[in-house]
Order: sequence, then structure tokens, then C-alpha cells
Amino acid sequence: MSDAKRSIYDPEHEQLRDGMRRFLDQEVVPKWDAWEEQGHADRDIWMKMGELGAMASIVGEQYGGPGTDMRASAVIYEEIGRCGVAGLGGIGVHDIVAYYILNKGSEELKQRWLPKAVTGEALFAVAMTEPAAGSDLRGVRCRAERDGDEWVINGSKIFITNGIMADAIAVVCRTDPTAERGGLSLIMVKTDQPGFKRGRNLHKVGQKSQDTAEIFFENARAPIDDVIGDENRGLNLLMAELPFERLLIGLTALGAAKGAYQHTLNYINERKAFGQSIASFQNSRYKMAEMRTEIEVGEAFVDRCVAAHAKGELSTEQASMCKLWLSEMQGRVVDTCVQLHGGYGYMWEYPVGRLFADARVQRIYGGTSEIMKEVISRSPELDD
Repeated sequence: MSDAKRSIYDPEHEQLRDGMRRFLDQEVVPKWDAWEEQGHADRDIWMKMGELGAMASIVGEQYGGPGTDMRASAVIYEEIGRCGVAGLGGIGVHDIVAYYILNKGSEELKQRWLPKAVTGEALFAVAMTEPAAGSDLRGVRCRAERDGDEWVINGSKIFITNGIMADAIAVVCRTDPTAERGGLSLIMVKTDQPGFKRGRNLHKVGQKSQDTAEIFFENARAPIDDVIGDENRGLNLLMAELPFERLLIGLTALGAAKGAYQHTLNYINERKAFGQSIASFQNSRYKMAEMRTEIEVGEAFVDRCVAAHAKGELSTEQASMCKLWLSEMQGRVVDTCVQLHGGYGYMWEYPVGRLFADARVQRIYGGTSEIMKEVISRSPELDD
């Protein structure tokens, strides 16, 4: 595929893309196997990402960050998706928590956490999902009760990205058990204190280099003032920031589809069957044409969503469309790429095999495809 200049990006964004691509190819891709074996990225990679200006890049200079707009973040996420190494996927939830703090946190929380988020000194996670509460957060049972000037937190969470490596976790807790709706708060909890316990690093079908854990709270404590946003209004905060998360998933899906396409293009040009390259067969050419078209269409819509977000105009419905279409497109593309590789596509040592396994969860986390359709179906009809 061509890397033609995209209208929403300025020259400095393209320079960032080139720098990210070199960094990922040199510092990350060679460690893919080792990270998958150990189940998480090396800790020092987050510090290196911080030096590159790729950690919480939306944070402004007053808190030590570059203060870029969504276009720079889009370049970072897309290139991470393109390189294919799932171990860096944790930057997404890290940035989401930084986004929560930046937009709704107290000045004290901003001063304490955002400079460390920018350098990679502190890695964040967000803990929403529980064994009995997934897409519907009203089922959250993890509770936080006041004890003087502290919260006492009890409960458990599951499927927590960065759960093994995180230094602080934004935890969704029930702070008003009498509330039928709401009653949830988002509390920053440090992981180096008594009462916080990490469970096992979950053994997933894909994304094996990304740590995903169970975590437990047994009378863990956090200061009363470490609530992000308003007490008992955490659900509103989470819903308000969902467009950012879903756009992020769409961006990584686009990058991953591009990466799978390039791996496949290289393979079919080199692999021969019946005395000619696989690329010379009509079926191969048509399949590549179909994939390229889907990727180009996805790119155009993602760029439109990025531009809308940069202006503060990205709606929940648009972000849901982005997440739905791009993650489904990614699934179609990587499946076709596996088919064009033949038996080799099903081997773990070939990148497309890993990309195939890694892609499946994109249609689940951040809101399943079915939930995206429900959100979109409730929105007003499109204008003529």
C-alpha cells in the first residue's frame, strides 16, 4: 500500500510517524518472541516511549508533556498497531487514565500523576470489568467505604490490561450502594500498598505479550481526595470518555490491518506454486485488491473521526461506528491474509498467525460489536 500524505496530517505528524516506525522496528519488533514468552513487555520500553514523547502525549507542558492533539496520538496508535506487537497495546489504557485525570482530576492528582505518566515512570491501568459485570457497569460489586480521610476498598476485577505491571490503577468502585443508577466512583489506587493483590497473568488466546490480570482488593486504602471527577458520578465520566477509547481501538485496528496486508504482500510475491508466484494468480490479486479497498475506506473514516476529535466534535455514535467497522474490518483482513499464506499462515512463527489471534479480542473489549450496534441504533437518523 502507498503511504500517500493524508490531508489531516501536517509535516510534523509525518515526521513523528517516521520516527515511531523506526523506533518500533528497532526496539520493539525484535523483542516480540521474548515478550510473548514472558507474558508482558519489558518495563524499560515505557521509559523509552516516554523519551520519544509517545506516552500520554495529550498531556500539556504544564505537567511535563508535549500537549499534542489527537492527530499525534493517532499516529502513535496506528503505528503500534502496524508493528503488530501486542505488548505495547497497554499504552491505550495508560493514556485513557491520563485522559481521565487531565480532564476531570483535581489539580493535586494532575501534579502527582501526569508528569510520571508522560515519562513512563508510572504505568496506569483501569479496572472496570468484574466476573459478574462486563458491558453493564451497573453490576459492579467492588465497593469503597469511607473510613476517616480514606477509602477502604474490597472486591475483585478481571481482564485488567497492564494489571501485572501497573503502578496505579483507576478503579471503578461502588461508593453509594443505595443508588439504583450511578453510585459509582473512579478512584486512583497505588499497587504498592497492603490490601492490593495481583492474581495470575491470564493465559489468553492472543495478545500474549500484553499482560492481562485478575486483581483483588482486601481492605486496600486510598485517600478520599483520590477520586477522579465527582464522587458517585463515575459512570458519567466513563461514558463521556468512551469516544476516545473507541477511536483508539479503531486506530490500532487500522494499523494492524495494514501490517497484515504488508506481510501478506511480501509473502505472495516470494512464494511460488506451479512455477509462478502466488501473487500472479487472479484470486490472489483480487483478494489483495479487496483488502486494500477495505483498508483505504477504513483509513478515510478514521481520519474523519480523528479530525472531529481534535475539534471536540466526535460523538459517541461516530466513535462506536469507528470501533465497530474498523475492528470488524481488521478481522476480515487478517483472516484473508492467513488464507493467502496457506498452512504457513497457521504457524505461530509467521506474523499473520499471531495477528489473526490478536485481532479477535478487538471486537470484544471497549464494548462488543453487538453493544456498538445497540449504541448506534439508538442515535438519531443520519442527515440527508
